[in-house]
Amino acid sequence: MQRVIRGYIRAVDATNHRIGRVVMYGIFVLMGILLWSSISKTFFLPTLWTLEMAQFTMVAYYILGGPYSIQLGSNVRMDLLYGNWSVRKKAWFDLFTVLLLIFYLCVLLYGAVSSTAYSLGYWGSEPFSYLGGILIGTEEAGRMERSSSAWRPYMWPVKAVMVLGMFLMLLQCISELLKDVLRIQGEAV
Repeated sequence: MQRVIRGYIRAVDATNHRIGRVVMYGIFVLMGILLWSSISKTFFLPTLWTLEMAQFTMVAYYILGGPYSIQLGSNVRMDLLYGNWSVRKKAWFDLFTVLLLIFYLCVLLYGAVSSTAYSLGYWGSEPFSYLGGILIGTEEAGRMERSSSAWRPYMWPVKAVMVLGMFLMLLQCISELLKDVLRIQGEAV
């Protein structure tokens, strides 16, 4: 059983590490978009797409970088008490808080899938009945959702990135939960 647990931890950590290392360069993409926005507003006609594209890039940077941040332990902690605890006591506390985070992420993931299904044109009440653009049931599928701005981009790409990021965060939290279980058992992680 420990072999399966360690294999899962290695696979999820490696995946999120690679994605996180690539996504961390998204800050330069964001800087480029904002630089172009400043230049175009100063010297040319202002572009319509820069503000929303900067927002979409920031969402991808934040959401896809979150699992990497959790993996590195760079999330915010209150070290007033936590810093003086033993490894085992920290593992018990982390196990409890990760369980709460997993519940929260499941709720967020359900909402993100629902929102993504809506943006793809499904206006029903059960988002999991609309899988991959194939309508299951009798609900009506409509046109794809677009932003209300002058640029009017489709909303499904950024919502799909949110679903992917939350799913990766959920996998990373399960990995952290399993690491805490190993620490409680006295195993090296």
